[in-house]
Amino acid sequence: MNSTPTSQNGMTLEPTPELLEELAEASARLETATPEEIIAWGAERFGSGLTMATAFGPEGCLILSILSRVAPETYVFNLDTGYQFQATLDLRDRIAEKYGLEVEMLRPELSVPEYEAAHDGPLYVSNPNQCCFDRKIKVLHRGLAGRTAWMSGIRRDQSADRAQAAIVGWDKKFNLVKISPLANSTKQEVWGRIVKEEVPYNPMHDQGYPSIGCWPCTRAVIDGETDERAGRWSGTGKTECGLHSIDQQEGSGI
Repeated sequence: MNSTPTSQNGMTLEPTPELLEELAEASARLETATPEEIIAWGAERFGSGLTMATAFGPEGCLILSILSRVAPETYVFNLDTGYQFQATLDLRDRIAEKYGLEVEMLRPELSVPEYEAAHDGPLYVSNPNQCCFDRKIKVLHRGLAGRTAWMSGIRRDQSADRAQAAIVGWDKKFNLVKISPLANSTKQEVWGRIVKEEVPYNPMHDQGYPSIGCWPCTRAVIDGETDERAGRWSGTGKTECGLHSIDQQEGSGI
C-alpha cells in the first residue's frame, strides 16, 4: 500500500463554486448508492489523493473490507494516540491478515510519558479537548497533508452533529473533500454486514462498548443508556474528539 501522501496530479483542491456544485451533485446522486459505489466513485474521482483515517470501529472495519476489493491501493492510517486499547491494536493485525491492508499508525511527536511529563500529568483529566487536539487533530493534519479527499466511517444516526453529514462534501475544518460511504447506513445495517461477511471487529463491542476510543476516556455503557456514544468522555459533556464535529471549538483546541 502506498504510504506517501501525494495528491492526484500533485495538485490541491480549492472550494471553488464549481467544485462545491460538483460535490453537491455527486452527494445527491450517491444518496441511494451502496457503500461500494460511493467508495468506487471516490477512488475514481480522486485517485491517489484519496485517503482514509480509521479508529477500527465497526464502520471503519466494514469500509476496510470494501476497500480491499474496490480500491486496495488507498492510503489508510490510524491516529495512534498512545492511549488505544490493546484490543484495538490487535485488530489492526487481524485486518491486515485477512485483507492484506496495512494501516499505517501515525503517532504524535511526544510519547505518552513525554506528553504527560510536559503537562504535569495526564491532560485527558484536566483538559480532554486539548489532549484530543494534540494527539488526534494535529496528527490528522499530518496524515491528510497532500491529499484531496478523505473517507470517514460516520453514520447520521450516531449523533446530532453527524446527522447533518453529507455523503460527499467540502470539509472546511481540514480543507479537502470528505466522503462518508456509510452516512445513510444504520447501526443494524452495518452490523448485519459485519456478521454476514465475517468482517473482523473489536471484541470489546461484545462486552458493552458500542463506541471505542482511548482507554482513559471510554467506558462500557450501562443499562438504560441508548446513546451508543454514552461511554465516551462520560460525565464531561464532551461528545466528539473534534474530527467530525461541526463546531470547530469542540475538541479541536482552535
